[in-house]
Amino acid sequence: MFGRSNDPQDASPVTAQATPSPDGKGRPTPKRKEAEAANKRPLVPADRKAAGKAGRQQAKEQRDREYRAMQTGDERFMPAKDRGPQRRFVRDYVDARWNLAELILPAAAVLLVVQLTLSNAAPLLAALAILVLYVFVLAAIIDGWFMWRGLKKVYAAKFGVDAPPKGTLSYALIRAFQIRPSRMPKPQVKHGQRPS
Repeated sequence: MFGRSNDPQDASPVTAQATPSPDGKGRPTPKRKEAEAANKRPLVPADRKAAGKAGRQQAKEQRDREYRAMQTGDERFMPAKDRGPQRRFVRDYVDARWNLAELILPAAAVLLVVQLTLSNAAPLLAALAILVLYVFVLAAIIDGWFMWRGLKKVYAAKFGVDAPPKGTLSYALIRAFQIRPSRMPKPQVKHGQRPS
């Protein structure tokens, strides 16, 4: 009653062929078994050593291409986090400005050497050197805040947005706290040369 009929006369043969419709793809959809067979690849390559060597070589070439792009300012091959006109504008704005933060590392090195050499001979001067370092760090943080306020204004005027996208503050501050020669991508503007 509810089962299939075994009568061969009940089965109607399919005579219609796959004709492409005007908006169709022009070929029949492959069977699931055929599609899975076409997508099968071994999880582990046959020659793992050669595949690993080729993968390492590709990664090295990619890193070399990115490094050259960071040196020359060629955005086509830069990492994704540094690409685009907005990121270039932020980099140029930070690089054009004199930032106290970029002097923290040299100042800290000098003041710590002074503190270590004078700690036994003149403890008061050693304590003063550490105090000067703290004041310098605080001044760099305040300078970074002013830099961010100015960047927000010119960014909004240039790109027509209310506020820069998320992550722009950290991108600008990290760049501002680096020594200028060690910044990557390399600065493309001189001090005082405002970005356009």
